[in-house]
Amino acid sequence: MNPWPFVIAAYGAAVALTIALLLWSFASMRRAEAAADALRRQ
Repeated sequence: MNPWPFVIAAYGAAVALTIALLLWSFASMRRAEAAADALRRQ
């Protein structure tokens, strides 16, 4: 059986999940900055 489709799928999943983690972290950082700015304005 040819292992390359599995290798490509594994790398594809790793890249997709890494990008998803980066986007989630960026969104979380933006929410934290907005909360800190809201506290600073009070």
